[in-house]
Amino acid sequence: MIPNGTTVGNLAVTSRSAPSLTWRLDMTRGRIAGMTDGLEAIRQAVFKVLQTARFRHVIYSADYGSELHTLIGRQPAYVRTEAERMLREALLQDGRITDIRDLQVAVVGDKLTVTFGVVTVEGQLNIEEEVNADV
Repeated sequence: MIPNGTTVGNLAVTSRSAPSLTWRLDMTRGRIAGMTDGLEAIRQAVFKVLQTARFRHVIYSADYGSELHTLIGRQPAYVRTEAERMLREALLQDGRITDIRDLQVAVVGDKLTVTFGVVTVEGQLNIEEEVNADV
């Protein structure tokens, strides 16, 4: 039996964002070192996305990771335009990140260095990250 004449009233729905509490990674020792939240959790997420090659690891969705390593060895004009597109595509998947600003790109040998600002719901971060050809 399917009910007839029943309507769902206006329900008050409140939206809450999930906390960004996550494991803090100690990159120098290669160990988990407690928990982190807020801007530091977002900084760590940016690092992880940029150091993970997109489409290479089946444990990640096709939306996770970066393709910046594919720009190494390309023409400088192409690198500048594609780096911004790739950064935006990779980082704006994270709902805590709202914008990427002031991008600077440098390619030296088999390394790509990107410097940029990240606007987040928690505040702003300045990032300088090096991506190798063998990500």
